[in-house]
Amino acid sequence: MKKVYKIILIVVLVMGFLGIGAMAGLYYWASRDLPGFKNITDYNPPLVTTVYTRDKKVLGYFYKEKRFLVRMDEMTALLPKAFLAAEDASFYEHDGVDFTAISRAFVANMKSGAKTQGGSTITQQIIKRLLLSPEKSYTRKVKEAILAFRLEHYLEKDEILTIYLNQIYLGAGAYGVEAAARIYFGKHVSELTIAECALLAGLPQAPSRYDPYKHPEKARARQLYVLGQMYEHGWITRDEYNMAVDQPLVYKSMEDPSWKHGPYFLEEVRRWLIDKYGEDTVYYGGLNVYTSCDLKHQDAAEAAVREGLEDSTFRRGWRGPLLELKPEEYADFLSSEIVPESDLRPGKWVKVLVTKVSKKEAEVKFNKYQAIMPVATMKWCRTPDPSKATDEVRPQQDATKVLKKGDVVWARLDKAFFKDGSEVNFNQVDPDTDSLGDVSWEVGLVQRPIVQGALVSMDPTDGEVLAMVGGYAFSDSQFNRATQASRQPGSAFKPIVYSTAMDSGFTPASILMDAPFVYTDMEAGKLWKPENFEGVFYGPTLLRTALVKSRNLVTIRLARKMSIDKIIQRAKDMGLESDFPNDLSVALGSASVTLLNMVEAYSTFARGGTRVKARMVLAVDSAWGERMYESKPEIAEAISPQTAYIMCSLLKEVVQHGTGWRAKVLKRPVAGKTGTTNNEQDAWYMGFSPYLVTGVFVGFDQLTPMGKWETGSRAASPIWVSYRMKVEEDYPYTDFTQPDGVVMAKIDAATGLLAGPSSEESYFLPFKEGTQPTKTASGADGDSGEPGTGSSEDLFKQTF
Repeated sequence: MKKVYKIILIVVLVMGFLGIGAMAGLYYWASRDLPGFKNITDYNPPLVTTVYTRDKKVLGYFYKEKRFLVRMDEMTALLPKAFLAAEDASFYEHDGVDFTAISRAFVANMKSGAKTQGGSTITQQIIKRLLLSPEKSYTRKVKEAILAFRLEHYLEKDEILTIYLNQIYLGAGAYGVEAAARIYFGKHVSELTIAECALLAGLPQAPSRYDPYKHPEKARARQLYVLGQMYEHGWITRDEYNMAVDQPLVYKSMEDPSWKHGPYFLEEVRRWLIDKYGEDTVYYGGLNVYTSCDLKHQDAAEAAVREGLEDSTFRRGWRGPLLELKPEEYADFLSSEIVPESDLRPGKWVKVLVTKVSKKEAEVKFNKYQAIMPVATMKWCRTPDPSKATDEVRPQQDATKVLKKGDVVWARLDKAFFKDGSEVNFNQVDPDTDSLGDVSWEVGLVQRPIVQGALVSMDPTDGEVLAMVGGYAFSDSQFNRATQASRQPGSAFKPIVYSTAMDSGFTPASILMDAPFVYTDMEAGKLWKPENFEGVFYGPTLLRTALVKSRNLVTIRLARKMSIDKIIQRAKDMGLESDFPNDLSVALGSASVTLLNMVEAYSTFARGGTRVKARMVLAVDSAWGERMYESKPEIAEAISPQTAYIMCSLLKEVVQHGTGWRAKVLKRPVAGKTGTTNNEQDAWYMGFSPYLVTGVFVGFDQLTPMGKWETGSRAASPIWVSYRMKVEEDYPYTDFTQPDGVVMAKIDAATGLLAGPSSEESYFLPFKEGTQPTKTASGADGDSGEPGTGSSEDLFKQTF
């Protein structure tokens, strides 16, 4: 008998050694080509880059996987417990592999004849997602177990769980618990209730199957299972369980502001980030980007540009319908152009089908609604003719000359009426809960602009760009006319010429001749004959008046008396970047520049002589909070404080008495200058105060005349005014500070001398100390004999 026991013992020992050897061999075989797992400790998943406004509101996101990194201490306490209850209740007890769970899952799967349970731990799931291929094989399972065991001895349990909660895919494009909380509940993970935690914890097993938006019943059943597990393990009390079960689940996604507010601003930031850090870092790096964008300014700027461009297109006339449908096509159109009822509010634009037209109105349909379009809303619908201004054409008074049955056009919703004829008061209608019911509408005829425009507004004290608009609609065109379009500024360049003159022996009281001028380019064999915008010549003119009234011929003579090189150097000193033509046309703004660059140049005046570089990105932090970039104001000397103040004073005169008159409505000290190029192809308005520099550009993308009188004053300055009216209240009343070395004098408008008792018109003008006139006008135009004021002999020579 002893012999038998001995044999059995030997067999057992041999089998044991063989088993150990086999296990060792299996371990060696499986581990020889295992991937390294230590890079998991430097967990660096694809994360969302978040762009913030200056007051830390979200402007937009850049990402390929929607994942926001959160720490355990940023989560509500029961969120990790909920995932453990659903996926790995013994997580804090095993060493990476739970053999009990594997055995339990094996038995359950054998009984059901299908895979109904999984035995993988959270650690194994991390290994599978981050290190191994998705293939289903015993080899991979063995490798998974080995790596999980190793990882458990390399990282703390909380570190592993944090990785899991940030890495796991939870459906609907959500990677990690923070993204899921935002997508399913419109919350952050710190705000979730127990019921919401359980819902999220039930998703990893099958995100599509348990998607609460598509399969709310299945999601609810899975949530109840998780809640039961949490209660069973003692992680929640009976009261907490009952409250969670009874809590109604309201699913709503946190709004993604990307490309809704400030899309051109956001796109400019995106391009800057990619240039600096590369595309992978921007879309995967989880950067936190802090910008200068102010949403109040940005929204006001976008509304102003949109309204201004729409007004501009109305002044050019009616281009015609979008479509001309046959009767058999009506039904398809009406069924395809569906607008949510909650969006139907006054001011909303919709596409409508014309069903009947009379002289006084058109009847139209959209969705299920009937509408009337009065002819009064078609007054602007003249036949386009760039040679005629809208003021020169009679308003349209016959709807049949504009529309016909079957036309599809844009319409603006104006009013809605109930069946009894009473008007709907939309202030009393909740778009989320109230139904409009059977109403009819009154609408106005509109058309989308082809003309484009841009606006940039910058704080001159530090260069922060508060608002940037690069076009009518970002969805139609991503080309940014504020930064990517180089256009001729026309007369908006003149302040640079006149600032050069103030440092070249001229004063605001200097007189030059406004008379015909012909320039012969001998090398090119061409004649250049510039004119004033009005086509009129005004004779001897103060430089003050020449700038205020934007007189081209005086400006040309002024440039000729100085030198082109001096003007170009002044433009460069003020920060303008362009290929400046070395001829007199540069004085009238023939060098192409961007709007943003022009705003930077005008900051020289607002700042009192120094210019500041525009800044949009103020700081960039890594996903872990490390500061990667921080911008500081870039300031450079440009002109003297005295010259800057004189120009500010003259440009305030442009607003009070010249082409910038529309800005007077602000009733504040603001300075500005209009700009218009040949054939009204470009319209500019550059306006500023000590606290804000704002520039506006309007023009077609292809050089095309906008039409008669579509000048900087008419096309661009209303946009500037509309924007500034909405933000001025945020700033105290502030005027430009007069520096030492500047004196004021009352000047006779006709002679440029000190005003006397008989002066018919006079101006208070600034002078550099020592350059002001000393003689008093006698009442008759005469020769002052003083340098810079323009003697009779000098004016005679200028004419010829």
